[in-house]
Amino acid sequence: MEKELKFSSRTNTLEQRVYEYRLQDVDEPNLYRHLYSYDEAPKIPFNHRHVPMRPPAEIWITDSTFRDGQQAREPYTVEQIVHLYKLLHKLGGPKGIIRQTEFFLYSKKDKEAVERCLALGYKYPEITSWIRAVKEDFQLVKAMGLKETGILASCSDYHIFKKLKMTRRQAMEQFLSIIKAALEIGVVPRVHLEDITRADFYGFVVPFAIELNKLSEESGIPIKIRACDTMGFGVSYPGVALPRSVPGIIYGLWHHAGIPSERLEWHGHNDFYRAVVNAGTAWLYGCAAVNCTLLGIGERTGNCPLEAMVFEYAGLRGTMDGMNPQVITEIAEYYQNVIGYKIPPMTPLVGKHFNFTRAGIHADGLLKDEEIYNIFDTEKLLNRPVMVAVNQYSGLAGLTFWINQYFNLKGDRMIDKKDPRLLPLKEWIDEQYAAGRNTVIGDEELEAVMEKITPELWEEVNRR
Repeated sequence: MEKELKFSSRTNTLEQRVYEYRLQDVDEPNLYRHLYSYDEAPKIPFNHRHVPMRPPAEIWITDSTFRDGQQAREPYTVEQIVHLYKLLHKLGGPKGIIRQTEFFLYSKKDKEAVERCLALGYKYPEITSWIRAVKEDFQLVKAMGLKETGILASCSDYHIFKKLKMTRRQAMEQFLSIIKAALEIGVVPRVHLEDITRADFYGFVVPFAIELNKLSEESGIPIKIRACDTMGFGVSYPGVALPRSVPGIIYGLWHHAGIPSERLEWHGHNDFYRAVVNAGTAWLYGCAAVNCTLLGIGERTGNCPLEAMVFEYAGLRGTMDGMNPQVITEIAEYYQNVIGYKIPPMTPLVGKHFNFTRAGIHADGLLKDEEIYNIFDTEKLLNRPVMVAVNQYSGLAGLTFWINQYFNLKGDRMIDKKDPRLLPLKEWIDEQYAAGRNTVIGDEELEAVMEKITPELWEEVNRR
């Protein structure tokens, strides 16, 4: 092929185009057995090729709590869905940083939830749907009055050969026919490239994305692509080879296939603890949207936690852009108190003990200046004041910090750790553990003991 020089408005450079990616239809599936041998830990290959970091001008978050999030737990009630949707709207702020959320449309309950959320009239998060790759499902989307829907399009040979029992060409032709059906009725297709981190990127993914881009140009409808790291195999390290490279996948989709950033979305799972860093990496390398769920609840090990990406956004952009992070605490409390979901206590940002210290030396630092041992002003940003547990390691510093926090003592009302009235309480705590106690002392228990053995102190701290 003759080499062609073309000025790219995306990179503002002359680019040499020497290869056009076309579908590579193969007789045998490429299962990348050198990486995924199944009876060994997955291997991380490096080819030491580096692609440019290219963050989009605008980035945002999308939500899959009511789709992927419901695949991992008992279904939410309609009331719960409506309440959580309201909280997503409140958290996302007036700029709609939480841009979209997706729903199932199959059951009566699914449809009722969509109708009630639509009736709220919120612009953000926009309500979209998720359907199977069958033409009759588009009528559900149309009937609900939704403008966009996700469509499953498996792209690895694991799925094409083993699940669908097709060749690559057959799979591509079927997917394209379904997408054309969506375009015919004016629905924006969001094509979910399932299992992209085990797919032949240049032999199937890029050629398929190029065909999608052609359809988009012909129809005038912006076909979106969701790159789905279905098994959590994505890796963010520089120089990692495809198909595991998150930078390589995003770069390849916008550079080789010509998909603009605003039509690219990353959807990752947490099987190898990489969901958050992979989502942030997708943003940095040219993907506008990252798809998440509340608390990370999702298939197997879960999805990228939406609340984590709120803070990742602020870290990368230097602003919350109108998002209200205190709503994260409201969401956590709603899950625990109303839905009955037990959040592991050490979970960052939402767990009961995420800003909770048990070590006496840490408590002493907190007493001097809480910034020493707290990640940020959790009371201001999350409405979660830093807390300490009282146990055998707390010492007078931990006990003093607990009293000041528990009774919300400020300024001149704060108790000093040298106050002699603390000694009887400290002696009682020491006696508890000397006698064999191995649990922390609860707030209500300690307050009751305080009222009994140090009544003067108890009255002072309760005085309003």
